[in-house]
Amino acid sequence: RTVEPLEYYRRFLKENCRPDGRELGEFRTTTVNIGKCLCSITTADGSALVKLGNTTVICGVKAELAAPAVDSADKGYIVPNVELPSLCAERFRSGPPGEEAQAASQFIADVIENSQMIVKEDLCIANGKLAWVLYCDIICLDYDGNLLDASVFALLAALKNVQLPSVTINEETGLSEVNLKQKNPLIIRKHPVATSFAVFDDTLLIVDPTAEEEDLATGTVTIVTDEEGRLCSVHKPGGSPLTGAKLQDCITRAITRHKEVKKLIDKVIKSITPK
Repeated sequence: RTVEPLEYYRRFLKENCRPDGRELGEFRTTTVNIGKCLCSITTADGSALVKLGNTTVICGVKAELAAPAVDSADKGYIVPNVELPSLCAERFRSGPPGEEAQAASQFIADVIENSQMIVKEDLCIANGKLAWVLYCDIICLDYDGNLLDASVFALLAALKNVQLPSVTINEETGLSEVNLKQKNPLIIRKHPVATSFAVFDDTLLIVDPTAEEEDLATGTVTIVTDEEGRLCSVHKPGGSPLTGAKLQDCITRAITRHKEVKKLIDKVIKSITPK
């Protein structure tokens, strides 16, 4: 495994399995914790922790009030940020965000925009005067591959947990008045779920790759779908080209994975919702 890692992997792949015992199309155990059970971020307006095998990602959403942009007077803001601190894996260093963290942040921003999971007009309180800004901080606590799937899942779970206080503008003073006793859930219009694949030897597809599998792969591809089976995003940062048939296979599997993730998130939310 140390001297010839690729040959080591190929021996398993020939038998349609992987060194960790999974089949090629099998995901690692996936768990999600939402909200108050995460005592570490009680200051967040919404939070979630997702584990995908050993990969552990936490997401905290902080809502603040701000004036809308001049050219988008009826829209709020969503600001995603992915952090890969040095504590999550040896490959990452302390300091400014590295290339991988920046690429992940841009991917999350694209998913939010393309899927229309949150319509920015819904975040506007008073046209041209006041809107919500959602700061979505996604921090990887333990990195073992497939960061994008875990990040999208954690983001969705945290946003589902957000409760925004009622805000009105006093017409006499022009100042905003916040009613913390009256809170409303965030309007989530779509539920995007990411499904990632690694390509081995330009032809073989394996789902939910570990960090080791990502390093040995000749390419990766991430498919994002919503609950209607609509394709929201295809993220393929170079590597081996995929045939139309292989890409269609990825999309079909991504739609199936979406149902599993949605079922899991609904179950957890139901368990924490007051009776």
